[in-house]
Amino acid sequence: MRLFDFSLKVNGFDINKAKTVLSDIKGQNDLEFNVYVEKKKKEIITYHLKHNSFYKSHGRTADVNDWSTIPIITKHNLQQPIEKRLSDGFTSKNVYINKTSGSSGHPFVFAKDKWCHAMTWAEIMDRFSWYNIDINSSKQARFYGIPLDKKSYYKERLKDWLGNRFRFSVFDLSSSAFDNALSRFTRSAFEYINGYTSPIVQFAKYLKQKDIILINICPSLKVCIVTSEMLFEDDKALMEKQFGVPIINEYGASELDLIAFENKKGEWQVNSETLYIEILDENDNVLPYGKEGRIVITSFYNKAHPFIRYDIGDIGVLSKTSTNRKPILKSLTGRTNDIVTLPSGKKAAGLTFYYITKSVIENDGNVSEFIIEQPTLDTFKIFYVSKEALSVEKKELISSEVKRYLETGILVSFERVKQLKRTKAGKLKQFISRV
Repeated sequence: MRLFDFSLKVNGFDINKAKTVLSDIKGQNDLEFNVYVEKKKKEIITYHLKHNSFYKSHGRTADVNDWSTIPIITKHNLQQPIEKRLSDGFTSKNVYINKTSGSSGHPFVFAKDKWCHAMTWAEIMDRFSWYNIDINSSKQARFYGIPLDKKSYYKERLKDWLGNRFRFSVFDLSSSAFDNALSRFTRSAFEYINGYTSPIVQFAKYLKQKDIILINICPSLKVCIVTSEMLFEDDKALMEKQFGVPIINEYGASELDLIAFENKKGEWQVNSETLYIEILDENDNVLPYGKEGRIVITSFYNKAHPFIRYDIGDIGVLSKTSTNRKPILKSLTGRTNDIVTLPSGKKAAGLTFYYITKSVIENDGNVSEFIIEQPTLDTFKIFYVSKEALSVEKKELISSEVKRYLETGILVSFERVKQLKRTKAGKLKQFISRV
C-alpha cells in the first residue's frame, strides 16, 4: 500500500489528480508552456483581487494586464493575524496552516488551500523521482528537528511512519548520538538521506573520524538530499566521500513549494511548473539573467492565501542559460546557520532555534523580527523588535524552552530594539555565534 499517498488523500489532498496535472504541464511544448505561465499569473491575481480583502487593499494599483504594476509582498506585510489574510470561503478549518521557520528574522503564520498543498507534494515527488526515490516506498533517513511536547512529538512520529522514514534529531549532534545513528544505518535499508545541511555535514565529519564510508555499511543508500541551509562545496565534497552517494541540493520554502532542485547535470533547476521566479533590483525592476538581486516568487495555485510577487528575503542569480521553461539558479546568498556549541561540549544545529522560537511567534504579530546571539558558551541573547515588550511570563517560557532543547545551566537574556542589524545582502541571520 502507498501509505504516504493514502495519508494525503485522507487529509483532503488529491495527490493523484495533482500528479496528473503536473504531468500535463511538463508535457507541454515551449509555446504552450509560455501561454500557461501567463494564464496562471493573471488567474491568481484576478482571484485574489476579487476574493481576498487583504490583497484588495495591498494591490489597489494592480493592473492584471501590466505585470510591473503588481506590488511586492514582503514578510513584514504578512505579519498580521492569519484570519485577516485568508480568501473568502477559507478558514483555519479547511486549509493547511503552518509557521515559517523565522530564519530570515521575519516569522509569520501562513496558509495553503488543499489543492495547492497537493500540487506542492506532486512537485516534490517528481523531483525526487529523478534519483529513483519513491516517497511511498523508499526508506528515508531524516535529519530534522522534532517538537518536544507530547502531542506534536507523536504527530510527527506518525507522519514519519506514514512517510516510511526514521528521524534523527538535530538537537543532539554528539558522538554518542552519531554512534546510535550509525547503528541504525547498519540495520536499516535506507535509500536516501534528507534533511538540514549542517547536521548532515556534522555526521559526515563523524564518519571521517571513524574512517567509515556509509554506503559500505548501508549498501541500499542511493542519494543524500540537503535543504534549508547553504551547502558549501567543501562540505559537499566531504559528504560525497564519506557517504559514497551523490549529494543533491534542494532550495525550498515552507510557505511556497520546492523552489529549486539539483538535476543530474548539476544544475539548480527552478520549479517553473507551480511557481514564477523573478530577480529584482532594489527599485523592484526585473533584472536580466546573470544579474544578482532579490528573489521574488509567485505561487500559481494558492487561492487560500496570496503569495504574489513575494519577496522571500534571499538574494540570488538566475543563470544566463535560463529559459522561461527551465530557469537555472546559478547562486543563492543566505540560509547559512551556524552550529551551536554548548558548555558541556554538546553541539546542535542552528535551526534548533526554529523550534525554540515557535514560542515567540504569536499569531497576533507582536514580535516582528528577532535574532539570537551567542556571546559566550553559556549565554544566549535574544534581540527582538515588537509592538509591545515581551512579558515576564513569555521570557520565562522561552528561557525554559532553550534549556529543554539544549541543556541546563544556560543563561538567556532579552533586549527589545527598534531595528536589527542586517548583513550586506540585507538579510537577518537568525542565529549568530560569537564563540
